[in-house]
Amino acid sequence: MTTTMKTPCIKEDQPSVYVKVMSAGLAACIADAATFPLDTTKVRLQLQGEGKTTGIRSKPVTSLSRSKVKYRGLCHAVSVIAREEGVRGLYKGLVPGLQRQLCFSSVRLGLYDEFKDFYFSLLYKDSEKKDMPIKIRLLAGVTTGALSVILAQPTDVVKIRMQGQSSSSSRIYNSSISAYKCIATEEGIRGLWKGVVPNIIRNIAVGVTEMVTYDVAKHKILQSGVLTDGIPCHFLSAVTAGLIAVIVSSPVDVVKTRYMNATTGQYSGIFNCAYGIYSGSGWTGFYKGCVPYFARICSWSIVMFLTYEQLKTMFTPKTNRKTMLNIIEQDKNIRLETRL
Repeated sequence: MTTTMKTPCIKEDQPSVYVKVMSAGLAACIADAATFPLDTTKVRLQLQGEGKTTGIRSKPVTSLSRSKVKYRGLCHAVSVIAREEGVRGLYKGLVPGLQRQLCFSSVRLGLYDEFKDFYFSLLYKDSEKKDMPIKIRLLAGVTTGALSVILAQPTDVVKIRMQGQSSSSSRIYNSSISAYKCIATEEGIRGLWKGVVPNIIRNIAVGVTEMVTYDVAKHKILQSGVLTDGIPCHFLSAVTAGLIAVIVSSPVDVVKTRYMNATTGQYSGIFNCAYGIYSGSGWTGFYKGCVPYFARICSWSIVMFLTYEQLKTMFTPKTNRKTMLNIIEQDKNIRLETRL
């Protein structure tokens, strides 16, 4: 009588939560450094034409003022900033930007899979994890998005303030440390969490849209068999995620940027800020800086997701293949002895 035994197979090693968190933070820093000039340009375009004296509404932009705007588009803004402030002007706020990514993306991306598995086991206890429902992906994205914003909010406020200051600005922060101290001294600790509500909304819009779209797009591409789990698949998924994220989140991002950069008392709240944008520029005001925003989000998504996938593979310890082959050889010997 012979005994049937299954031969163990060599499976691809899965990255641990520590590897995911570390890879996400590092990949986001690399993506931020690579695309930061686009972010600075986006902020300047979003703040352009902002009312400075009234807390009720922004000053309407007339046809005359439109002809005298400082930045007339992405390329023009880049050239003006570089000419007036040097190339370093395009990287203002980079240090708090990297600090933000280390806090923000490590949680938002690194813990996404963990929360996805947690919600699945909570809501589908007796089910096999064959195809992850979209609501589970959304729940995971909302959770990690909100947690990451609460943790990283001060770094985001400082980044926006430093990016928004030009040579003619009344407030000049010489470094990220001085910016933290100055904001905390003048506006209190609450000043470092200014705009946390619109930022949570914005990052849930971006984070959920971007992360879930990437996750679903990658899953569908792999399921279709058109591409394998490699760079072309990751690239296509990242472009799709970036495009959808820009369309959904641009209005919230404009409100968040204006509100964070506002002086004390300029706006009574986020809805007052949104009304000021609408009364000053109409619906198009909510898409100010959308071209550099699209360029920034798409390029950031491509660099970040491609780097993230590669870092996860690089940092995941590989199972000793020689050991696995020895196990298989031992299994064959056991089966032969059983037959005899």
